[in-house]
Amino acid sequence: MIDEHYINPRLAAVYDIESGWSEDRQFYLDLAGDTPIDILDFGCGTGLIANAYAAKGHRVTGADPALAMLDVARRSPHGDVIEWIEATAQNFRSEKQFDLIIMTGHAFQVLTEPLDVATAFANVASLLKPGGRFVFETRNRAIDWVARWTHEKQLETPYGVLGIQRIVTRHTEERIWFETHFTFPDGSFVSSSELRFWTEGEIRTLATQAGLKVAEFYGDWQRNPFDPDRSEELVFVLTV
Repeated sequence: MIDEHYINPRLAAVYDIESGWSEDRQFYLDLAGDTPIDILDFGCGTGLIANAYAAKGHRVTGADPALAMLDVARRSPHGDVIEWIEATAQNFRSEKQFDLIIMTGHAFQVLTEPLDVATAFANVASLLKPGGRFVFETRNRAIDWVARWTHEKQLETPYGVLGIQRIVTRHTEERIWFETHFTFPDGSFVSSSELRFWTEGEIRTLATQAGLKVAEFYGDWQRNPFDPDRSEELVFVLTV
């Protein structure tokens, strides 16, 4: 099931106000370099990174299961030169192959079952060119995400002040469930989410089974080694 904040047209329209450019997005942009290549962005959302790639001359395909997000993406500055496809990492199909496939914004954690990851990895293996890379990140389960995610804030939007409250409703070592309450002056929405915290070992095993290799592995966006107790991120670069 796709969360409300991805499928609701109003929430999709203000998504980039809450989730704008950041160091992780810069990390992904820098991966592509300056020579035009073929790039696939899984979970492209409103197309923020896809647009940044297109602005540098790369040939970009953006895939997302949420039509509301894709509607915003199609109206973005480079939306007319990017190929937009309604699909998940598991069911995406294309005649093309890609030099770089990315999955950003912790979208990997929406894959909550081993079969989801196995299917996505097998699909990626078929879509990568020789020497191509699949890059994604997932959060480290050792960090206290419950404390970090319980918060409230307000944002100025074209629809007036938007109040956002996130409440963790349940959590285990492996998974977290939370609600995000969005309140506009004229109405409110509630989005329910479930994410899984994958371990390094689980990802390495599933990648190997799909014919992928871990070429690089980092604990942050500065490419520092992963510290199981302190690193917030597990950043993977997989190749065929």
